[in-house]
Amino acid sequence: MKKITVLTGAGVSAESGINTFRDAGGLWEGHEVMEVASPQGFAKNPALVLDFYNQRRKQLKKVSPNRAHFALVELEDHYDVTIITQNVDDLHERAGSSNVIHLHGELLKMRSSGNERSILDCEGDIMLGDLCEQGYQLRPHIVWFGEAVPLLEKAAEKTQSAHIVIIIGTSMQVYPAASLVDYAQKGVPVYFIDPKPSVSKYDYDNLTIIPKTAVQGIPPLVLDLIAQSS
Repeated sequence: MKKITVLTGAGVSAESGINTFRDAGGLWEGHEVMEVASPQGFAKNPALVLDFYNQRRKQLKKVSPNRAHFALVELEDHYDVTIITQNVDDLHERAGSSNVIHLHGELLKMRSSGNERSILDCEGDIMLGDLCEQGYQLRPHIVWFGEAVPLLEKAAEKTQSAHIVIIIGTSMQVYPAASLVDYAQKGVPVYFIDPKPSVSKYDYDNLTIIPKTAVQGIPPLVLDLIAQSS
C-alpha cells in the first residue's frame, strides 16, 4: 500500500471556526503571541497563560470537524496515511483519522512544567496550583516558541518515506515544520492546497498547486487519489 503524508496547518481548522494562530496584526485572540506562547510568557504571568488555553479548550468543544477532515479519513481505505499537523486541536482524530502526529502539541493534554515527558489528558481547566505528582505546576502540552519539537524527527521520517505528499492550509513559513517537505524524495508528487499559495511550481519537483480552501480543495483531490489507487 502506498504511503501518503499530509501536512496540515491552521487553514484546515479555520473552516471549522477555530481562529488561526495569528491574525493580520500578529495577535492571537487579542494577545501578543509571546505573552501566551513562550516559556518567558508563562514564567511572567502563568495565570494569564493558563486561562488563555482554558478558553481555547472551551472553544474547541464548540466546533466540529469539517468536510476536509472527513475527506482525509477516506484515503485510509486506499493508502497508508500519516497526518502531520501544526494544529493543537483534535479535529483530525474526531473525524476518524487514525495516525496523527501533533508537531506543536495537543490542547487536550497537559504536562508537568518540570518533566516534559510527564503528559496527562486534559479535558477541563488547568489552574494555578494544579501540580503533577512530583510537585511541579501543570501546563498546557503545547510546544511554545523557543522549545524543542520532540516529534520532528518522526515527522521527517514519515515525509521521507511518503509516495505522495499533501500540504494543506499552511503558509510554509513556520519553522521547523516548514522544512518537512524538504525531506520528501525527489520526484514525489506534492500537492499544495491553500487559497493564497505561498509557493510556485518552481519550488518543488512534481508540484501541483490547488488555490482553494481546504473544504473546497481536499474532497476532489481525495476522489482523484482514490481513483489512482485502483
